[in-house]
Amino acid sequence: MNLLIVYTYPNHKSLNYAFLQKVIAGSNENTIIKDLQILDLYEENFDPVLVFNEHKRRRDMHLDPHLEKHRKQLTWADKIVFIYPIWWGRPPAMLMGYIDQMFASNFAYKDKKGLFPEGLLKGKSVVCISTMKGPANYPFLWLHNAHKILMKRALFNFVGIKKVKFFEFGNMESPKGNQLKKLEKVYHYFKRLKD
Repeated sequence: MNLLIVYTYPNHKSLNYAFLQKVIAGSNENTIIKDLQILDLYEENFDPVLVFNEHKRRRDMHLDPHLEKHRKQLTWADKIVFIYPIWWGRPPAMLMGYIDQMFASNFAYKDKKGLFPEGLLKGKSVVCISTMKGPANYPFLWLHNAHKILMKRALFNFVGIKKVKFFEFGNMESPKGNQLKKLEKVYHYFKRLKD
């Protein structure tokens, strides 16, 4: 299995970075995971801004030479892991800009006659690891479900990715947030991952 980790947090001295380290540690102990790549969007200075004009058309985004490296990563990956915070009920703008550009027509999906397009990323799976300041019961509120709907239904299902796992950790700035327990949970998940 080829594992691509898309890390989206601007600070390497953070809980999100600790989650990244646990994913790497667990993956390195798993014999099913043959290769691993990490894309740190902030460290790479990924430009999340979409630009469309008479020289750069949206319908040609799947051919953009500046994004070729990232298209190759997504094509190569069997499983894609996203690590990010929830800010104002949604992932950071940096990650959304990556998604806007990478999950483009004629790369991630293809328009066809009928109601829905054809997903071109079939056979891949996704794990989303998100942290938030909000209380531990926040995932049960309707607003948070909007995040899951956005990621699972409006994005991943649209491009053909049906297997999506969420780790959503609330209360992360509290001394009672059980941070170490949650870090170990992620480590053991990747250590024991079978598909």
